[in-house]
Amino acid sequence: MKLELGNIFIKDVIFSNETKVVDGVLHVNKEAIIEALMQDPRLAKVDIDLAKPGEEVRIIPVKDVIEPRVKVSGPGGVFPGFISKVNTVGSGRTHVLKNTAVVTTGTIVGFQEGIIDMSGEGAKYTPFSKTLNIVVVCEPVEGLPKHEHEEVVRLAGLRAAALIGEAGRNVEPDEVKVYETLPLFESVKKYPDLPRVGYVYQLQSQGLLHDTYVYGVDAKRILPTFMYPTEPMDGAIVSGNCVSACDKNPTYVHQNNPIIEDLYERHGKDYNFVGVIITNENVTLADKERSSDYTAKLVEYLGLDAVIINEEGFGNPDTDLIMNCKKISEKGIKTVLVTDEYAGRDGQSQSLADVDKTADAVVSVGNANEIVHLPPMKKVIGDPKAANVIAGGFEGALAPDGSITVELQAITASTSEVGFGTLAAKGY
Repeated sequence: MKLELGNIFIKDVIFSNETKVVDGVLHVNKEAIIEALMQDPRLAKVDIDLAKPGEEVRIIPVKDVIEPRVKVSGPGGVFPGFISKVNTVGSGRTHVLKNTAVVTTGTIVGFQEGIIDMSGEGAKYTPFSKTLNIVVVCEPVEGLPKHEHEEVVRLAGLRAAALIGEAGRNVEPDEVKVYETLPLFESVKKYPDLPRVGYVYQLQSQGLLHDTYVYGVDAKRILPTFMYPTEPMDGAIVSGNCVSACDKNPTYVHQNNPIIEDLYERHGKDYNFVGVIITNENVTLADKERSSDYTAKLVEYLGLDAVIINEEGFGNPDTDLIMNCKKISEKGIKTVLVTDEYAGRDGQSQSLADVDKTADAVVSVGNANEIVHLPPMKKVIGDPKAANVIAGGFEGALAPDGSITVELQAITASTSEVGFGTLAAKGY
């Protein structure tokens, strides 16, 4: 597959009577987008606000972050299985409104949602303090079950991102980046002397409100399978989970997975980046055994010399991470793990819930239990009281002056387990 990403660099976002891009400025027709989103009868109210880097603005609780894009050529469309038909994506050309993001918020869905601060101490830890954020505030109708509440907010974000992304359809990109992966046998033939490297991409799928979608299918329902790396880059994977904000992968991160991008950077030079194996994170031991066995089998079958394995979440998924690591390593294939740590507020506790001697090459992206103090903001979009109940918060986390004291857990993508955040850790 060959994918062209046409990046249109946006320098500002303003409200206007038409959604369009003019001289690098994204104009957003707020009323038109609200009207479109309100077609879903499960929404009682929708509002749209803007949050820009450096402003004293807090968004809480954050459900998802999505990059606006539009498919301009090739098969499929944006967010297949939700916005577009279920056609395979990952080839052709997609235009991207870089530096912008659609952020969904509103009444809390579950206790594991997050915080984005656009300035101050909190802005240091979330990559989304640097994006021009179009914030969609959703209020569902009363009495809506939690799973439908999650669904309607998730869909509202995807629909808004698709509508805004259309503004880039006929705009000449500022740059075009090309990503290409050949079929397996052709790839091996082209790079016979380079080590074959793959990426084991763990998707959060632990239970209720812990969902990730692949072409519209809940990852709990899949067996590990092989994908071209360009497919997740082109919107094949969508976040629908409510795990701790620090290490959940919002849809934006799936669209811009830095592991995939970095592997492409050295593809054909230092190694042969063969492809991506997606796998789920399960609750029962039988399911964990099945998926890890299947993952190791695929890695062996593809003839890989080494793999990078990332986690999404913590605790229970630590077992999936270590099982994948152990079974792949036992086949003589090198592994590198990417994970965050839950090492206690003092950093002295065991970092992972499960360990094995084969996990001897680990990239840490920080300790999610670290305490941070977030100063009050002049403007809050959403519901600040969520700070008292979100993961990483506690009763009294929200002070009377509007400041918040929480663990890094509560900050969106602060310890991103694909390395999308700003933190790293070093062992001594």
